Parts: sequence; C-alpha cells; structure tokens
Amino acid sequence: MTWLKLCKDAEAAQQDSNQNIETSFVVGDEEFLPIKESSVDLVISCLGLHWTNDLPGAMIQCKLALKSDGLFLAAILGGETLKELRIACTVAQMEREGGISPRISPLAQVRDAGNLLTRAGFTLPGVDVDEYVVRYSSALELIEHLRTMGETNALLQRNNVLKRETALATAAIYDSMFAAEDGTIPATFQVIFMTGWKEHPSQQKAKRRGSATISFDDLQKQFSSDS
Repeated sequence: MTWLKLCKDAEAAQQDSNQNIETSFVVGDEEFLPIKESSVDLVISCLGLHWTNDLPGAMIQCKLALKSDGLFLAAILGGETLKELRIACTVAQMEREGGISPRISPLAQVRDAGNLLTRAGFTLPGVDVDEYVVRYSSALELIEHLRTMGETNALLQRNNVLKRETALATAAIYDSMFAAEDGTIPATFQVIFMTGWKEHPSQQKAKRRGSATISFDDLQKQFSSDS
C-alpha cells in the first residue's frame, strides 16, 4: 500500500513539474533541422542518424543549432551490427544467384566516429562502443523483426526482391554457422555513442605544440627503471 502511494505521489509530482516546462514538438529532416542557430543547450539523437543521406552534414546541422558550450549526444548503429546476417546472406546469394546485392544498409565504423565529430566542428570529442547480442529462434524471425522495425535496406540500387530460395538458404547457412546448442541464433547490434561540445572559452584546450617539458624517451627510461 505504501509503495503504491509513493508511486502515485511521484507520478503526480512529475506531472506538476511538467506543467511548468514549456514543451514543443517539431517534425523535421535531420539534414535540414528546423531549429534556430545557437538556440538549444542539448541535442540528443537516438539510433536515427544512420538513416541520413549526409551524416556529416546532419551532424553539422546539430552543431549549428547548439548554443556555445552546448552538448551533442548521439547513438548510432555501428558497422558490426548484424554481422552474422551479412555473412549468411552474402554466402547464400553467391550460391543461389551468383552475385550479391546489399540487404542491409551500410553503417559507420567505429574508427569513423571521431573523424565525424571533428569534421562537424565539435570540441572534446568522445566515442564509446557497446555490443548487444539478441537471440532469435531462426533467421527468418530476425528478418521479419528487422522489416517490422524498418531497419532493412534503404539503398536505391538495392534488389527489391529477396527470392524465397535465397531467404531459405540464408536461414540454413545462418543456422549452420552461428546457431547455439539450444537452437537459437545470435544477432549482434553494435551501438556507437558519440559526444561533442560546441566551442566555448572555458573548455580545455590542447597545449601549444612544442611546449612539453618531458619527452617520451624520458618517460620510457623512467618506466624501464621502475620495472
């Protein structure tokens, strides 16, 4: 009874606080953000930027929308996402069709994330990576899940039709290469987290080139002597 009352009180308090916050909703294109320049303190993008045609341009738009010392925080799917499906589908297409057509949209690699932040003009760039493995009863269930999510392939040059025999071959190859003892198959989702700040005088800055007072040779000698 007490726990329920606490939950209700917390919910009521949250509703009261939200009434004092001005909120607006805008539908727009990530590459042409309908947001005034230097008008927001924080930009958050959750698993959406990998669908943009011009990822660097979209990130530049986010940076322009930020106030000075504003934070950009984004999560995008990385290149290792669905690596098992990519392998199985490639092998199946080579066997059944004699060639390959991408079935999954291309994704950014981890090594590109820092360069993207720098290219967009963010300071103090940071990149982190997590991988999640989701288990499915079959590859066909995974494919259906991706279709429902709208996370298949958006390339104009793609082959729009996935032949039934190719789909069945993909499922068989996926199962033979990656299935666990319990019969489930893994699907890897790699998430790249990116943080960057709009420039501000208070932020840390790199020292002037050549201003170091200790060389790497001195450090190496120090560590060698300690060991």
